[in-house]
Amino acid sequence: MFLHMGPILDLDFRPRGGLVWPCLVSLRLPSIGLLALLGLGLAVFALGSRSDAAVSGVTPVSSANCGAVQYGGSGAAEALIVSDLPLQGDSRQRSAQMNDAIRLVLEGADWKAGGRNVAFQACDDSSAKTGLWSKSICQANARAYAANPSVLGVIGTYNSGCAAAMIPILGKAPGGGLAMVSPGNTLICLTESSPGCTGGQPGSLYPSGRNYARVVPNDAYQGAGLATFAKQQSIERAFVLYAGGDPTSLGQARTFRGAAGKLGIEIVGFKSWNPKASGYTGLMRSVGRTAPDGVLLAGLTEENGARLIKDKVAVLGPNSGINLLAPDGFAQQSTIDLAGSASKGMFVSLPGLVPQKLKGPGKQLVNELKKELKGTPVELFAPYAGQAASVLLDAISQSGERSGVIGAVRSTKVRNGITGSFSILPSGDPSVGPITISVARSTFVPKHVVEPSQALVKAARQG
Repeated sequence: MFLHMGPILDLDFRPRGGLVWPCLVSLRLPSIGLLALLGLGLAVFALGSRSDAAVSGVTPVSSANCGAVQYGGSGAAEALIVSDLPLQGDSRQRSAQMNDAIRLVLEGADWKAGGRNVAFQACDDSSAKTGLWSKSICQANARAYAANPSVLGVIGTYNSGCAAAMIPILGKAPGGGLAMVSPGNTLICLTESSPGCTGGQPGSLYPSGRNYARVVPNDAYQGAGLATFAKQQSIERAFVLYAGGDPTSLGQARTFRGAAGKLGIEIVGFKSWNPKASGYTGLMRSVGRTAPDGVLLAGLTEENGARLIKDKVAVLGPNSGINLLAPDGFAQQSTIDLAGSASKGMFVSLPGLVPQKLKGPGKQLVNELKKELKGTPVELFAPYAGQAASVLLDAISQSGERSGVIGAVRSTKVRNGITGSFSILPSGDPSVGPITISVARSTFVPKHVVEPSQALVKAARQG
């Protein structure tokens, strides 16, 4: 039972420009009734900023990590939302598409949240040296957003460690804190307690109250989903590898271990890999000595994942023999592009539904992205970035104050949204937790959707 009585988004389909577009036809609050009409028709966004005069109502985030302010509405912009994603390294294609999805949602809403004109600025949280997110960059970005009164919300991050660095800073921002809506964070400890949480998380992240929500299920669901699929694949002996020095990767490894144990899958090894190593043939030989019939890689493609996949196949054979599974850190096209034929047949999980499975507004958004991408596959997290933008715009439509935006985000109910229907729970998590398993071919092809039981999710959370 959900006790939140927040906004309910109803979407209808109406003609617009010769096509049928999803439109928000009612935004109902328990005591207010019809509050606003916010068109969510999706159209191709042509890059380029309006003139300085058009955006003069907002102050751009002054940081070398941020691009130009984007705005295509009529009249001056009155509020600014920012995205915070890794725009360099192996994640750049995924992040670029996530920003495209945000812009498409803004374009479809005529750059408005209710009666307020909203501009957009995309910012980078990755290091040019490594291509990975950087704690110092994440914290510097958060301070820049907090200090800029034009910013009413942040869409991000993708990497959970970056979110942990930013959330407390944003929570202390002037005006009652700054809302953050993530399209990609999965670390349990951002929202819920777990034996693997450190530093008093999640409580320590919110010294001034909760200002964070996400539109994807957390890793307890993902671990349970992957373990359920492993059982369905008749895996009986699994070796778990995780990226060393990465708490999120360790957390994902633990959730799989917890759920697999409950399902009777024996964990024959649990070991880290060094992302800076030149190769992993020795590691894979040690894995092989335990005679596994499945190997889990918990980490990121950017953490030398392609080399790891190649050496797994070189030493242990093709993935049609000893199954290779991985959580969402590998669920991007660059995994296939970099690992080549060695990736064939590996399974990856996505917290939520893949683009091919989305309906209504989600399908519309995916189709518009396809038009822009001209044959490049739609990245799995792009629609979730669009959904995060939609949640944030809805919240801004209810309040032009930072504290009010936080309250609206945390009481959101979405019906027939881009990624389906869900509520934001008191923890900040979405109320639904489907996990999609895809197999690597020339791109990732969806194979199965798992909806793990709450008992298995609990076992995953315990690790």
